[in-house]
Amino acid sequence: MMFHLVLALQMGAAAVQCGTQARVAEREYVKASPASVEYYSGRKCELQVHVPKLQGDLRVDGQLDEPVWQHAAVLHGFSEYKPVDGREAEDSTQVLVWYTDNAINFGVRAFESHVGLNPRLADRDKIDAEDYIQLLLDTFHDKRRAMVFGFNPLGVQADGIRSEGGAAVSAGFGTQADLSGMDLSPDFIYQSKGRVTDFGYQVEIHIPFKTLRFQSDKVQDWGFNVIRKVQHSGHEQTWTQARQGDNSFLAQSGTLVGLTELHSGLVLDLTPVVTSKSTGTPSPTGYKYDTTLPQLGGNVRWGVTPNLAMTGTIKPDFSQVEADVAQVQSLPRVALFFPEKRPFFLEGIEQFATPLQIIYSRRIVSPVAAAKFTGKVSGTNVGFLSAVDDQAQSFAGSNPVFNLLRVRRDLGTKSWIGAVAADKEDGGLFNRVAGVDSRIVFGKLYYVQFQGTGSLTRGSGVAEKVRPLYQLIVDRTGRALGAQFGTVGIHPEFTAASGFLSRTAIFQTYGTGRYTHFGKPGALLESVSSATRIDYLWDYTNFFAGNSPDEVKYHFNLNFAFKGGWRFGPFLFAEDFYFPPSAYSNYRIEQPNGSRKDTVAFTAGNQTLRNYDVGFGLSTPHYTRWDASANVLWGSDDNFYEWSRAGIWLTTFVVSGRPTDRIRLEGRYVRQYYTRWSDGSKVGTRDIPRIKMEYQLSRPIFLRFVGQYDAAWQDTLRDDGRTNNPILILNTASGKYQRALLKKSNNFRGDVLFSYQPNPGTVFFAGYGSTLTEATAFRFRDFDRSTDGFFMKISYLFRL
Repeated sequence: MMFHLVLALQMGAAAVQCGTQARVAEREYVKASPASVEYYSGRKCELQVHVPKLQGDLRVDGQLDEPVWQHAAVLHGFSEYKPVDGREAEDSTQVLVWYTDNAINFGVRAFESHVGLNPRLADRDKIDAEDYIQLLLDTFHDKRRAMVFGFNPLGVQADGIRSEGGAAVSAGFGTQADLSGMDLSPDFIYQSKGRVTDFGYQVEIHIPFKTLRFQSDKVQDWGFNVIRKVQHSGHEQTWTQARQGDNSFLAQSGTLVGLTELHSGLVLDLTPVVTSKSTGTPSPTGYKYDTTLPQLGGNVRWGVTPNLAMTGTIKPDFSQVEADVAQVQSLPRVALFFPEKRPFFLEGIEQFATPLQIIYSRRIVSPVAAAKFTGKVSGTNVGFLSAVDDQAQSFAGSNPVFNLLRVRRDLGTKSWIGAVAADKEDGGLFNRVAGVDSRIVFGKLYYVQFQGTGSLTRGSGVAEKVRPLYQLIVDRTGRALGAQFGTVGIHPEFTAASGFLSRTAIFQTYGTGRYTHFGKPGALLESVSSATRIDYLWDYTNFFAGNSPDEVKYHFNLNFAFKGGWRFGPFLFAEDFYFPPSAYSNYRIEQPNGSRKDTVAFTAGNQTLRNYDVGFGLSTPHYTRWDASANVLWGSDDNFYEWSRAGIWLTTFVVSGRPTDRIRLEGRYVRQYYTRWSDGSKVGTRDIPRIKMEYQLSRPIFLRFVGQYDAAWQDTLRDDGRTNNPILILNTASGKYQRALLKKSNNFRGDVLFSYQPNPGTVFFAGYGSTLTEATAFRFRDFDRSTDGFFMKISYLFRL
């Protein structure tokens, strides 16, 4: 590691010189520009950009040689944003912009003399290891949501939505959090082409107004900003002087002023889809395939107005073309979240977001048909989704019907108030949820966020009473000093059948303090931040009964950012877990009684399990050929299998390789290892190695192989540290208690995919997937095939 840190320091010194050379190259372009060109410097706060409306031929080839580019407005004067904000950017950037009646066009000149620039062909949204540019278009100028158009030096695209007020997403065991709310799921139709030049790289972008949603006013302003990621230094740079301590990134954008007479024309997208699959499973007479007739479905999208759209689908295509990455549960009472991947549901998915996720489209498992209405009218965002699910997903022998509504109204310049309603009907059964939420921003540093929701359910053994969910967050988002306090309560009978809650029946309150120190320019240590979190969690009924917390957690994290892009984050956890009787209600102990064996209640020998864990997160820069990350946790923790103390190791290692400009490799290894504290014996393990290999033949074509092995092992359970007698668990099918004997599973899943995708909507997928099992882990012999299948998808986007 020390060698790489020294090398990074040397590279940093070279980068300063290269930055000087880049600024000289930029000045040469300025001298050669016509005198009529308007320049807008972010460093000088020239943020009101009067974009010229021009007419001229444009061929998107990355050359920027058409005469019309000579009259475009030019944005320059970038600033550093991460890891240290406010300083002048080491690398110069120019963004050219002009528009016509039906499209807006951008040209980017990224001045970069560093020798490490080596762009690659990649699949869409897979450019995070590259130098890249992001254009943020806030077309409603509401400072709350922006469409993001990203691209690497070759013009390979990565696009999505950036929203304010998104939930924090852990980047490891507390090493760093991303509060940007960035969602790369949506795919937009636009053209981009780039090339490497003698001064760095250059990209040409053409975005039709058909692709955008925007105001219906004849004259309008759009919020706008640019983010540039420079991989050799690991820095992010912005056109405006954005500050990390501000509670809104989008509110720090500039403005494209006075856009007039924008015409999207008829926005009508038709996408017929043909899917076919053949699934194989073992049968009493041998291995057989179930081959069904090809299924015809399709999607339609109609732009009712520039700011409102309706979409519909009949028998949408496969939920995904790649299996979800396997996840390991460290807490068995916390549900695992898997993202949405189906194209129909990704369109406008940001319109349905709530602080706690009341709407989760993967609850609609296999829809027969669905329709959706999304948009923004007079400062109010609206999303409505109605879907009919397949009868196989019913508890009552009918087709479940979902009706989901989300409305959010802007308040002032940064705040909002919203309402949500979700209804699932299944025969005579139903679940109805309704609530309000709000985010009130004070100045640049403070916000208060609230959500209150109630559910009414008719189901087997469920009382038809309104049950509450509520959340309150108070936050100070400072550059150096920040803090957050929050509480959430979820009634045991609150049900969100159309949403996702990782844990229910709890009352939780927490407080977090954050402090960041920034190093001097050119220093080896660019920043160091610390965070302390105190967390108290009760079973919901215990809290209102005045009992002590069921879980008490103290977490302390550090995060070091080194020059060149290295990150290191050590942490310390101290936690108390109190025995939850409801979690072990199906447990009993087998107790010898002479010649008999009695079944007695399972009781905790230790009412409190006290844990101390340490670990770290480490990530390398994105080097030309590789990058890597690791998260490691070890210490004394819970043996949830037997409610006793355990020694624990939780590790995740990821290595990505790019041996050529067309090949991408990723290796991932996840390991969970528990040993009994009483005698050191192994009680449970799980090992999940995963490898992904992709070969990019061209921008629209790639081949992919994903292989994932999942080996799980659990020892025969006993009353550890107390009687050591066997544990019995209720078999709900037979109604009898049975010994919890040793169990294991060793499954390998392999998927092969050929993908042709010239644009979002027009695709050809052909693939094969198979699941194999074996008796002994990682022997890779005597595999038994449990399932496999072939599939194909063809769709074509007709844009009228």
